[in-house]
Amino acid sequence: MMKSRENLVRLKQFQVNEKRRRIDQLDAMIAEFERMASELEAQIVSEETKAGITDQNHFAYPTFAKAARLRRDNLRTSQAELLQQKEQAQDDLSEVEVELRKAEALEMRDGKRGSDAEASRAMTG
Repeated sequence: MMKSRENLVRLKQFQVNEKRRRIDQLDAMIAEFERMASELEAQIVSEETKAGITDQNHFAYPTFAKAARLRRDNLRTSQAELLQQKEQAQDDLSEVEVELRKAEALEMRDGKRGSDAEASRAMTG
């Protein structure tokens, strides 16, 4: 019984660590997409300035700026999806943290019960 509680605590701790790692990965990807989108934004502004055209419907609007806008928009879409995944991962983490605390509480209770039994055996023995 004690062993299975210890294993449960270890399992829940592992799951908590996995969920935290997942959130860290998502944070890193979100930051990277933000960096890339900002770079593209700067390139778009630079191209528009060089061409003297900011109207995307203008026949002479720079092709590079068009392509960069598309890439930037795709990055922003991916970033929004990652933010949703992060919210879900944070919810999952909260659930597993609650389960970990419950498992730890049970393990402590069992440990106390075990030491009470040893104490009473020692007194009667």
